[in-house]
Amino acid sequence: MNTPWTDAYWLPLLQLYLKSPEGIKPLYSKPLVELGMKLHIHPSILYNRMFLLRKRDTPLIISLFDRYYDNRNKLARDVRKLWKMAGFGNAEAFYDGVETVETFERNFKPIRLIGNRVPEDMRKITPAMLVIVLDLYFRLTPQTMVEETPEIMELAKLLKLKPKTITDIMDIYQICDPYLKREGIIVSPLLAECHRIWNIYGNDDPTKLASLAAQLKDYF
Repeated sequence: MNTPWTDAYWLPLLQLYLKSPEGIKPLYSKPLVELGMKLHIHPSILYNRMFLLRKRDTPLIISLFDRYYDNRNKLARDVRKLWKMAGFGNAEAFYDGVETVETFERNFKPIRLIGNRVPEDMRKITPAMLVIVLDLYFRLTPQTMVEETPEIMELAKLLKLKPKTITDIMDIYQICDPYLKREGIIVSPLLAECHRIWNIYGNDDPTKLASLAAQLKDYF
């Protein structure tokens, strides 16, 4: 599917670009991801278009800077008007009949867990968090996958999860790990999603996983 883009999208992107510190925002920074989710556009596309804003070498972008750079209040007003227009802030109407790819969006939304007894901490977990935990998993040994390990405590603080939640996820990854040849059954509402993440990243180049996890941490 071709990514839908209109000139109006430059306004919220310019507003984000001009926010302090002015300039290109990290690929998976929270504001850029949230803008991508609003527009149903992958952050990488918005990230690349920010480079065009920095270059300022097209008539359209030059006119945007001329109009708004010294008038941020006008930019804010026009962006607010934009979100109120039909199709903006109403994704169902705008994307009616369009097959929207939500792969990146689901990575930043809590996983749908079934059951009333799911710990509240687990209800906050997103696929992006599982990717970051998997990266740490490959940096530790099974003996150090305990709550008291400094790296686990630090990651729990970053993700705003309990250290036990991190170690519970790592227990699932140990079952997924063919090199450990662990036998046994783990009953967890996260089991299916952890298997999915492992199948995507667990057998791939660990440097790619490390790079992705480092970028995803910008969101948190």
